[in-house]
Amino acid sequence: MNTSEAGIMHLTVHIDRAADDVYDYASDPSHLPAWAAGLSGSIEETDGQWVADSPMGRVVVAFAPRNGFGVLDHDVTLPSGETVHNPVRVIADTAGCDVVFTLRRRPEMTDDDFRRDADTVTADLATLKHVLERA
Repeated sequence: MNTSEAGIMHLTVHIDRAADDVYDYASDPSHLPAWAAGLSGSIEETDGQWVADSPMGRVVVAFAPRNGFGVLDHDVTLPSGETVHNPVRVIADTAGCDVVFTLRRRPEMTDDDFRRDADTVTADLATLKHVLERA
């Protein structure tokens, strides 16, 4: 289910795995290429930073410190130097968990850009579901 309001979209996927399992997997930057093609085709840790080759160019990805609340927020620093904050939550449910990605429209984005960004995140969340449910 996805909800949208004036430049903000909450993109959600339900995963039939324990929230802790999903959090542990998704919070490891080395796993990004396996499920987040919209962010990372490859990634490596360089000088304490995770640097990814992405469709946007080389970006730096920094996750929130590990926590017991399912907070997977991450900042992506684009080649331009702009940093985009991406709020993400893993929320336990009796039958697995929900992963909620809050997508915010950046000022320069057209309607088509925002839709494409939402489609990319939705595809990445579907891949995360597939990877974790078959494991």
